[in-house]
Amino acid sequence: MAPRANWKGFLRLSLVTCPVALYPATSDTEKVSFNQINRKTGHRIKYAKVDADTGEEVANEDIMKGYKVDTDTYIEVSKDELDDIALESTRTIEIDEFVPRPDIDSRYVIRPYYLVPDGKVGHDAFAVIRETIRSMNKVAIGRVVLTNREHIIALEPLDKGLMGTLLRYPYEVRSEKEYFEDIQDVKITKDMLDLAKHIVEQKSGSFEPEQFEDRYEQALIDLINQKRNGLGTPTKAAPKSTGNVINLMDALKRSLAGETQPAPAAKGQAKAQEKSKGKKPRKAAAGQREMLLPISGSGKRAAKETAKEAPKKAEKPVRTATRAKKAG
Repeated sequence: MAPRANWKGFLRLSLVTCPVALYPATSDTEKVSFNQINRKTGHRIKYAKVDADTGEEVANEDIMKGYKVDTDTYIEVSKDELDDIALESTRTIEIDEFVPRPDIDSRYVIRPYYLVPDGKVGHDAFAVIRETIRSMNKVAIGRVVLTNREHIIALEPLDKGLMGTLLRYPYEVRSEKEYFEDIQDVKITKDMLDLAKHIVEQKSGSFEPEQFEDRYEQALIDLINQKRNGLGTPTKAAPKSTGNVINLMDALKRSLAGETQPAPAAKGQAKAQEKSKGKKPRKAAAGQREMLLPISGSGKRAAKETAKEAPKKAEKPVRTATRAKKAG
């Protein structure tokens, strides 16, 4: 299924205009999610909208918005009133200015989007705008209306397209002063700084997202696979203790020693490490949900039948285009 655009309109730089579509650059759908179920029946939990005082269920047409000004006191706002002040989308991202990339404080960044030409026309104009931004080595700042709210959007070239990043308004960003004012001013010796720099140099490298694994997500997948195969809940390993280090200088020295001297490994482990050299790290971010085994059967009956069978391997999970159907 082709991705669905969150927004369609036009991108304009002065007199140059082209039709564009805005697509989300991130997704949470690959993550494991749970439903709430009744422990006794196994049925899903359904929530009803009820009056907080009377406990009676309220129909959707009788529900309106209210701004709380005091305990049990609300300013009622109707849908028509909200519609009257809603910003009408001009369906145009007008580039207002160009700024250096470092000028954008990371605290203002909300989420990224992909901006591409919409349809078969306007590719020339899109390329002109994209390459103009690229040649300036700056970020284009504009505004876009999404769900009746106007957002600041920063545009920068990404391969053949543009990446649009929504930015927060100043009132949405908290000042750091109230959080940092109690941090003590301490004197750091040159030796401490030199040791710390050595540690940083040994850990320096390029950021490669594939090197990182969502360990909690993987633990959820392992838990579900084990329960699906009728196995017990895995025991949690005790956290390793590195000992208490009171002296900061000692801590830096021990950290440096730990980086330069590898811990002794068993013979079998040493051989395994030799074999693993040169292999690419396993990609964990590319759809960890693929590792979930297909569901067969349902309820307690399925659990009993699965327990009798040999545990299934999850080494080569296969993603299915549609959700697996329950048997029976």
